[in-house]
Amino acid sequence: MIYTNSLEGISANMLQGFFVDWPSPPNPQTHLRLLKNSSKIILALDEQTNEVIGFITAISDGVLSAYIPLLEVLPPYKNKGIGKELVSRMLQELDDIYMIDLCCDDDLVPYYEHFGMTKTNGMVYRNYKMQSGK
Repeated sequence: MIYTNSLEGISANMLQGFFVDWPSPPNPQTHLRLLKNSSKIILALDEQTNEVIGFITAISDGVLSAYIPLLEVLPPYKNKGIGKELVSRMLQELDDIYMIDLCCDDDLVPYYEHFGMTKTNGMVYRNYKMQSGK
């Protein structure tokens, strides 16, 4: 397993199978574009297959706040500590930021509490017709 915060050598072909259970998922080209436009990224790569098997993104003002919108690990690689490593590395990358926020489903609250995060109220708006990023 290799972890990197660089997109050097990463192509859309290496980003297959993500956004599981999304009704209208972004295609791999859009996925690559969103990675490029994020403030920070960390990728997990399988050394054997040279595929991206997990990723996390952050968007930040670089001063006080950051938001972690996406964390995903491909289904065959889940429950192997990859997601935990991605979150830990991202929190380390954002160590100089005052507030780091993310939204998650209730069943994931205990997962993020292990990283020292606390549950809070939040509001979201979703424009589902734009879910694929097109």
